[in-house]
Amino acid sequence: MSTDRPQGPRGPRPTAAAPGALLLCRAGPDAVAPVAQLLRERMLLAPAGPGWAVLVPEGKPWLHGGEPVDRVLTGWATALAVGAPWPVLALWWDADRGGCTLAAGFRRTVGYVWLANGTPVGEDEAMRTFAARLGLDPVLDTPSLYDLTRPDPAADARARLLGLLAVLARAGVALPAGLTPGEPADRLREVARVQPDVQCIERTGRRGAVRTEADALQRGRLGPWLPWAGTPGARALATTQLLVGLPLTAWGVHRRSAGWLTAGGLLITHGTLSLLYDLSHPRD
Repeated sequence: MSTDRPQGPRGPRPTAAAPGALLLCRAGPDAVAPVAQLLRERMLLAPAGPGWAVLVPEGKPWLHGGEPVDRVLTGWATALAVGAPWPVLALWWDADRGGCTLAAGFRRTVGYVWLANGTPVGEDEAMRTFAARLGLDPVLDTPSLYDLTRPDPAADARARLLGLLAVLARAGVALPAGLTPGEPADRLREVARVQPDVQCIERTGRRGAVRTEADALQRGRLGPWLPWAGTPGARALATTQLLVGLPLTAWGVHRRSAGWLTAGGLLITHGTLSLLYDLSHPRD
């Protein structure tokens, strides 16, 4: 079955792109590594500019689980963001579309999509949210992001993603040469493997993931909210994690989404253990 879409007289004919994805984290690799283990997926982690890191998936679950690449990446970004004090931006593409999804803490994820020929199909307001949550310059960067939402017959989905990276470059993003949106996942993996400072993220068991999460959060700005901090905020956070994790897990089961199951399971596990810890260690 052909994946070509009808083109207007001025629109370029897009080339079919193999599905691929990158995860950009606004933190250094040493901060990202312990949190990335929570996904229990094999990934390659490399620096992506001052204060940025990029995760390159080694597997391709979107080819084997019957779930599109954008849904897998949304689940992964959500799972990473709820366990870290920094935002996560997922870049993804396939033969029909390209797009990005931003996750930050417990806030609703925000995404934008372009068809393969570059036609924007997202909400313009998403770009304002991107700029605010990524800490971009509202004067210099926000107008450039809005340019990506306007018709441009010379720009396909790959060009749109490259334009997004050009805006992020002003905030310090510098992907290693060859880690480029539009490249097949196999090519991205091979490029990441030869980077001088690459780290391999291995699968971990449930117990190891929970321990890793606690260590990562304690080093971050969420330390005062952890159960052993003995604060009302810590108990409120644990309750919120349970309330958010249950519907996320149910949604993941309904959609058979590994990404959403990971995010929901992580929230339920941490929230439950936090409340149990608090009950077993009463304060005066």
